[in-house]
Amino acid sequence: MKSKTMICLAAASTLFQFQLAVASVSADEASQLKTVLTPLGGEKAGNKDGSIPAWSGGGSSKVSGPRVGDIPVNLFPGEKPAVQISASNMAQYAGKLSEGTMALLKKYPDSYHVNVFPTHRTAVAPQYVYDGTARNATGCKTIDAGMSVEGCFGGIPFPIPKTGIEVIWNYILRIEPESVEFGSKNIVGTSNGARTMATRTDNFFQHPYYYKDGSAKNWTGEYFLQRFNTTAPPFKAGESLVLRDSINAKLPRQAWQYLVGQRRVRRAPTVAYDTPDFVSSGANYFDEVMGFMGHPDRFEWKLVGKREMYIPYNNNELVTAKESEAFDKFHLNSNKLRWELHRVWEVEATVVSGKRHAVPKRKYYFDEDTWLLVLMDGYDSEGKLWRTSVVPTFFVPAVPAVLAKPVTIYNLQAGTMSTVQGLFQDETYKVVSRKNESFFTGDAAAADADR
Repeated sequence: MKSKTMICLAAASTLFQFQLAVASVSADEASQLKTVLTPLGGEKAGNKDGSIPAWSGGGSSKVSGPRVGDIPVNLFPGEKPAVQISASNMAQYAGKLSEGTMALLKKYPDSYHVNVFPTHRTAVAPQYVYDGTARNATGCKTIDAGMSVEGCFGGIPFPIPKTGIEVIWNYILRIEPESVEFGSKNIVGTSNGARTMATRTDNFFQHPYYYKDGSAKNWTGEYFLQRFNTTAPPFKAGESLVLRDSINAKLPRQAWQYLVGQRRVRRAPTVAYDTPDFVSSGANYFDEVMGFMGHPDRFEWKLVGKREMYIPYNNNELVTAKESEAFDKFHLNSNKLRWELHRVWEVEATVVSGKRHAVPKRKYYFDEDTWLLVLMDGYDSEGKLWRTSVVPTFFVPAVPAVLAKPVTIYNLQAGTMSTVQGLFQDETYKVVSRKNESFFTGDAAAADADR
């Protein structure tokens, strides 16, 4: 009897692993990417009342007016909010608001409001990304119990997702330019309304998963190369951090840190998960950067479904604003933060049994058109809402694509705020030619620092 039980368990385990490793959808289902779905997997049609329009090709590569680097400041000049949601009227809109958004409205009733503008479905991508997404729809699959993928390259891995882990892989492998450079300020706000600059950095990001001359066959699995150099405040100037992120579940991240005082590079294995982020003076966790950053293995990912929500979208004006205009006393400036009605995928993340995380439960909201994470709510061990993140997406014609970089994380219980990979106030953001990958090593960072 025992041997039969073991055989059944082994068979069930084999079947389970097989189910996790099959391609996401059939060829027939994937053909919807050319009919009722956009090339990236969103519903092409609008909603019933027309408040979400049909997708008609996405944003234009020709946007006039001032720019901050490659980011146009005004996508829709002169457009006014159609609705303003505040603490006094939010009950009538509650079905389209996240719990974190409602918490901010309640916490700051005199200053925080949601300005809802007409919806513009600006999601677009280069043709090679559309082609890569079409290949991935039938060729990409999860492996290692969902903790890695294979057969994917150069596009959204699971444009027609069936599970929560597929959606988070869509965000991890979201559309990016091959290489980009930008300056940013990481801002920290305290509970009394004071605001300080934790760091100012020069950032260099590269995305091998989207190399135009690459393929699933020759891709190493590294999807994100990062290096930044700190220029301020003076006591941190000269510090550098290098990250190399991979889909490899056994070696998901390699990190090196250069400290001026020690004049040497050291490995930084704790720069991940719920380690407090020293770049923002510990005001957030490393895996809250850009909404979510790193490997998904600490959580189980449940696909809750799709819903219509008011989300931060097309926020070119906010991300390019001067610091004095981008912030109010306790939060982002509500009159600069643009919200639109879009359909989103909701995914619930719960810490895996046997592992730990400071935020044991999170709810993530991903835009259906871009797969970008736009909002996140984090809950403490008692199930109480603790933190909420706002990710103001912005459109870059030079790619072309809607992208996500800055995130503002609110600790609702402490009343603090941190803006990480900060807004591009008085900075630049440029899509550039890719660098030799040796630039993204600890040795290269140390060599440049010693010059």
